[in-house]
This record gives sequence, C-alpha cells and structure tokens, in this order.
Amino acid sequence: MRRVHVEPATVLVVDDNPTKRYLLVSWLSRAGYAVVEAETGGEALELVEVKPIDLVVLDVRLPDMSGFEVCEQIKGNSKHAALPVVHVSAHAVDVQDRAHGLNRGADAYLVEPIEPEELVATTQAVLRYYRARKQAEQLAKRMALLAETTLAINSAPDFPRLLAAAAQGAAKIFEGPAAVATATADGDLWAATCEDPEHTPSLNPWRPDQGQDIAVGTTFHTEPAEAWPLLTWRDDDLVGVATTRIRPDRPAVHVAVQAAANIPGAPVLRQLAQAIAAAVEAQRSYDEEHRIAITLQRSLLPRRLPDVTGLDLARRYEPASAHTEIGGDFYELTMIDGHLLVAIGDVAGHSLHAATVMAELRHALRAYAVEGHPPGTMLTRINHLMMTLLPGEVATVCVMLIDPATGHVRMSNAGHLPPLLITDGRTEYIEDRGPLLGLRADRPADTEFVVPPGATLVLYTDGLIERRDATIDDGLRALAAVASAGVDDHLDDFCDRLLAELTGEEMSDDTAVVTLRRR
Repeated sequence: MRRVHVEPATVLVVDDNPTKRYLLVSWLSRAGYAVVEAETGGEALELVEVKPIDLVVLDVRLPDMSGFEVCEQIKGNSKHAALPVVHVSAHAVDVQDRAHGLNRGADAYLVEPIEPEELVATTQAVLRYYRARKQAEQLAKRMALLAETTLAINSAPDFPRLLAAAAQGAAKIFEGPAAVATATADGDLWAATCEDPEHTPSLNPWRPDQGQDIAVGTTFHTEPAEAWPLLTWRDDDLVGVATTRIRPDRPAVHVAVQAAANIPGAPVLRQLAQAIAAAVEAQRSYDEEHRIAITLQRSLLPRRLPDVTGLDLARRYEPASAHTEIGGDFYELTMIDGHLLVAIGDVAGHSLHAATVMAELRHALRAYAVEGHPPGTMLTRINHLMMTLLPGEVATVCVMLIDPATGHVRMSNAGHLPPLLITDGRTEYIEDRGPLLGLRADRPADTEFVVPPGATLVLYTDGLIERRDATIDDGLRALAAVASAGVDDHLDDFCDRLLAELTGEEMSDDTAVVTLRRR
C-alpha cells in the first residue's frame, strides 16, 4: 500500500542581513524544511497572509519595525494566532530582551551566535507543539461538524436526502471531495458525491468493486483515487475509505474522502461512517414499516372503481409521509340497487386500532346500504354500533346515494368536511351539519341536491386542506380556487392537480379524495 505523502513544513526566515539570512536558510533547508525569505517586517507580514507558513524565524532588529512588533501583529490576527515565532538576535541578548520577546508572543528566543543543531532542534520542538495544537484544534472543529452532520442525516425525511446530507457533511468536515455509498431497503445501490462544501451533492447509481464482504464493524483503509471515479480527486493521491456494517444481513456503508485530509487513525471518519450507517439503518426500517403500512391500508380500501353509466369516477389515497402507522381515512364507491353509494370518512388517530375501527365502519356502512336504508339511517345505526361496541371512539363520515341517471343525491354528513360541487366554474360547498359519530346527539334530516350534467363533485379528508399555518376556512378557499381552475381537466388529472397544489411533497396527514363528474 502506498504511503500518504506529507509535505515538509514551510519556514519563513526574516532578516535584513544577507549573510545571516543565507546561513539560516541553508541550515533549515539541509534539515528538510521548505524555506521562504523576507528582508523586512512589512514583507514578512505580507507573506504570512498569502503563503502557508508553518513557522517564522524572526530577527529582532529590522529596518522598518522591530521583530517584537512583527510578532505581535502576527499573534494579534486570529487567523495566525497559533503560528509559532522564533526570535533570533545578536543585539537584544540580555534577560530583559528575551523576556520582552516572549511576553509579546514569541514561542522561543535564540541568542547569537547560534549553532545549526540548536536552530534545527528548536525548530523541531516548536513545530512539534504547533502541529499537536493545530491537530487538536482541527479535531475539535471536525467533531463539532460531525455533530451537525449527525443531526442533519437523522433529520433527513427520506433516503436520497439522507445520503446527500451525509456527503455534504463529509465534504465540510474534511474540506474536500467526499462520497457516501450504500444500498436502499429495496437493494438499489446509490452514491452521493460532493465536490466541496460549497457544492450541491449529486446522487448516482453505484456499482462497487470493493468492500462488500466485510464483517460487522468498521474498517478503514486507503485506495488509489482511480478506484473511486465518482469524483475528481487530487492528482496522484489516495482515497481514505471507512466502511461500516451494522448487521450481517445489511449492506455496508462506505464513506470516502481524500486520504491526506485524515488525522492518523481516522477517528472522525470512522465515527462519521458509524453515524451514517446508524441513520441509514433507521431509514431502511422506516421505509420498510411505511411500505407495510401502506400495503395494509390499501388492502382495507376498495380495490377498483365501479363502472357507472353516466358518471366518471376517480379517487386518490396518499398516506402521510410523516407516519409509518396506518391511519383511519377511508372511502367507499359501490353500486347498490341502481344507486351509487359514495362515502368518505376519518377515524381519529394513526394506529392499527384506528385502521381496525375504520374497517368495521366501512363494512357496517356497506351492510346497512344493502339493507336499503337512506344515508341518515345508515349513520344513525353505525353510531349506535359504535356507542355499543366501540365506546370512546369518534369518527367523521359523509354518505351519499346518487342516482346516475338523474344526478339526484341524498346525503347525510356526520361531522365531516362539506363536499364541493363545481358547476360551470362556480363552486359551492354542500353543508349538512350533523354530529360526528360516537356522540349521543340527534341527527338532522338528509340533504338532497342534484349534480347537473358536466358538474364535478369532490369529497375529501382533512389532509387535503389542513395546514399548521392556516385556518380551515383558508384551506376550503384554497380547495375551491384550485378545483374551479381545473374543471376542464380529465378527472384523474383533476385529482392529481388537487393533491399537487394543496398538499405539496411532505404530507402531514393521510389524504383521501373521491371525485365524480356527471357526463
């Protein structure tokens, strides 16, 4: 395995005496240091700003300012406060001069004549402390960025954004290109890459050639940059790769950064890989639970729409992106004795229990409809059923019986949001203020109205219109505005428009929508 190349330390020698400066430069160069020269204090301060200097060897007596002033200005700049300075002098040699130089920021003070071994040994000692301090400061900075990255990846709402946050976090921590690669719960392999902290991460399919057979735990190794062609690495360098596997049956997580950016032993990179692997495992578990919940939820709803002469039908059910539990939203569309039974409802809560209550209500509704009861009687009987067998449960339901030939509708609403009727671009909410199910209260008479030819009727649950930063009235107005603008859409496109414009990408609650249009 190739060794990571370490650049020699750069020393700035500041002295206006050419002979003395030549000797200092020669001694330090022979010791393996890269050396930069300056004759004045002003020139030294300029070089410190533009070149990566690791140590300054500074004469006390300079033509434009004293070495004490130069040292003080270097140390007074927060950018260079840790830069070590070694004073050398053939004139300011007594105890008071040395104490004065050290008190004004110097890290060492050498009195001439200086032996080459003394200069090199002092330089080595000061640089050793400087590098240790610099490494400790870098480690502290990286640990702070690691904490930020850990929070970001655990806050990511989905797998792609988790990987993107991980890649960008790695680029910030190691101040250079970074890649994070693993597999989703479905087994698809993806890699997120980030060229530098200021770039937006990109996500691409990944086909690894290494690291797939490691045991549980974390390993670190270096590889040639060409083994990771996902990014533009620095020429002729190595890539440091930390690989973590949490469980034997889970794919590994790989984090790759520039090898030269690593502190020996790669402690931060290892912790980062472990944090990403833990977040990926949690996301995989969430995705699996969410998929199971959606499958179960959909199995409790009608599998297909009835074919009704004179009516076009469409429906949508979208589970909340913030929940893995199944919810209580439901709808019903079925033909019974020549009439279309349409219902939509919502049982309080997100849980298997809520879904169980929802299924019982839906089946009870269908049974009472088959018996030939009008909507109000159906809801009265369901309410009695809930009070008897499901005490403490509450639900909202809107039920309609529609004659497809005439468009005549008979409706009863148990505390649910009012259906929206759109006719020739005009919108009207059909109000029927009956009490919700689960309460002992009288139910008003059924509401009757007609859906004209060409009109569209929309039934929906509260996930479509409720927002934390808006009132219900705001949501109802928004629904009316979006619906009236899409009356010429195909009914499936109309449903998609409602969801896209009213809910956005991140749904906070389940959403069910049922639409019908009379031809």
